[in-house]
Amino acid sequence: MISARNIRALFQIRSDNPELVQSQLRVFASQAPLLYFMLLVNVVALSYTHLETAPRILTVVCSGLLALLCVARISVWMWTGTRTLTTAHAVRRLKITVALSGVVTLLFLAWGVALYPYGDAYAQGQVAFFLAITVIGSVFCLIHFRPAALMLTIVGILPSIAFLVWTGRPAFVAMAFNLALVSIGIIHILLAHSRDFASMIDFQKELAQKHLETLRLAEENSRLANLDALTDLPNRRQFFANLKEMLRVASQRQKRFVVGVIDLDGFKPVNDVYGHVAGDQVLVETGRRLREISDETVLLARLGGDEFGILVDGDLSDAQISAYGERICSALQAPFLLSDVTVEIAGSIGFATFPEAGQTAGSLFERADYALYHAKQHVRGRPVIFSREHELQIRQFASVERCLRNADLEKELSLNFQPIFDVTRGQAVAFEALARWDSPELGRVPPNIFVRVAERTDFITHLTQILLRKALAYARTWPDDIRVSFNLSVRDIGSSEAIAKIISIIEKSGVPPERIDLEVTETALMRDFDKGCECLKALKALGLNISLDDFGTGYSSLSYVHRLPLDKIKIDRSFIKDIETQAACRDIVKAVIDLCRNLKLACVIEGMETKEQAQILRGLGGSMMQGYYFGKDMPAEAVPGFLAHASHARLVLVTETAAA
Repeated sequence: MISARNIRALFQIRSDNPELVQSQLRVFASQAPLLYFMLLVNVVALSYTHLETAPRILTVVCSGLLALLCVARISVWMWTGTRTLTTAHAVRRLKITVALSGVVTLLFLAWGVALYPYGDAYAQGQVAFFLAITVIGSVFCLIHFRPAALMLTIVGILPSIAFLVWTGRPAFVAMAFNLALVSIGIIHILLAHSRDFASMIDFQKELAQKHLETLRLAEENSRLANLDALTDLPNRRQFFANLKEMLRVASQRQKRFVVGVIDLDGFKPVNDVYGHVAGDQVLVETGRRLREISDETVLLARLGGDEFGILVDGDLSDAQISAYGERICSALQAPFLLSDVTVEIAGSIGFATFPEAGQTAGSLFERADYALYHAKQHVRGRPVIFSREHELQIRQFASVERCLRNADLEKELSLNFQPIFDVTRGQAVAFEALARWDSPELGRVPPNIFVRVAERTDFITHLTQILLRKALAYARTWPDDIRVSFNLSVRDIGSSEAIAKIISIIEKSGVPPERIDLEVTETALMRDFDKGCECLKALKALGLNISLDDFGTGYSSLSYVHRLPLDKIKIDRSFIKDIETQAACRDIVKAVIDLCRNLKLACVIEGMETKEQAQILRGLGGSMMQGYYFGKDMPAEAVPGFLAHASHARLVLVTETAAA
């Protein structure tokens, strides 16, 4: 049973479905001119056939008014049908259309019925045809707009059927019966088509929503793929995309721009001591500070870890670049106020400029990274601009790397040994192994060059193994109370595989582990403290000693000293060169000596060059010293002679120092 509510729903306009309303109005606007053109043709035809028989008021005046109505409505829909309306205006216009469909239908039916008595049988048949074809054609023109189509069906078809039956003519009654059957079919088609049309609009709406959601997800994925989630800065991928685009524009316009790489000095200890949450807070604050001191010409990015990238789209002079770098360094040196603690770090920066430093994105970034490496090695916490001198160093390093890879290292590598003296006993107690390389092509290559090249190319572990075997082979010929000290690189203590090979070399050497000191630097440990500590413990388990080299030049965190399996600390020579004139240097050295005594660690003081330095350090409590004053480095072959035939002068100097 169809309820009144369901019937009312058939005539309602779905104002809650804006897409359906707009689609109905759009389709009707395209079909309305055709509808009124059909009505216009029917009016002209019917009035023409009744022109001689019917009164002028019907054939001329009324038909003229109806024709004028059709022309007006055609003009209105052709003029305004393409305009975009709000949903409220569209609903209002459709409601007007529903009302007009009923009114216009009644006008045309009334005019047709009025003409019926004035014609012969043929003319009356034309009137019947006019009524049927006008209503049926109009319904099909409105098939996408159910309320208007139903209104027209009720107002037009039912009166037409009633009129045809009223005529009493069998042919017209049969026509009325046919029209009723056709109307039932039309209504069925109308309802089905209206339902399908609404479903299609809903489907299109859903499809559009899914498309928008897909676009949103694609945009979000693109944002996530190109944005660092922690700092909200562009990530490494986006940095290089921006770099390539900036390079393309700059190449066309022949303009200068700047590529920069920032690395946070001291970030690793913050992460390890205070946890990753504190480390994340530092990174977020770093991003904020970088944005604060940068303008619209600067593109920032987080490249990964504690490394940030900078692109400056401006023709800056070297002085301006340095000034900008100094502002960044100053901003990063300010204390970081975290939730529970205040920490201090610094930032080193490397800059490279287009076109001076490189013509490709890769070369520009590599040179900025090299300038950063130079800054961290020589002027930590300061900016460095890649220069011609750096280019020469790169070429030199490339040449060294090539020769290093092609070298017969077993033959070309050698060792010098520098004595370490115990001034309280007046004798050498150990020798530190110092690598030397004599290349047939390059000659004698300084250790600070070939070791650095080997470390940057991961070739250092191979060198370590060769040199360690040589050092232990020499140490096996020394007296049992003389120790050998050997330096490990950052790559060695960061690799379990490398440590396993080192352990194997020591076990096969025939040298008791208690005669071996392995030295590591603070900087090497900071690369991965946990991994480094694990590797040192594996070495310590053999029974050898672990020394922390260059103490004071890195982070010198007491928490690290406490956690490491150390036996010895070596004070860097940088504190010794000014110890005669700088009270601060004496205080620092005294504090480290006392620290070692309290922690029951041996303390070796490096860089002794004068008798006065040795006397001051002895007065501060130092006992184990290393430097030119006690002996320069010497070839391995000279060590036995040095031990056996120490000069009387050296013994006198040592004795005087010990007695001071």
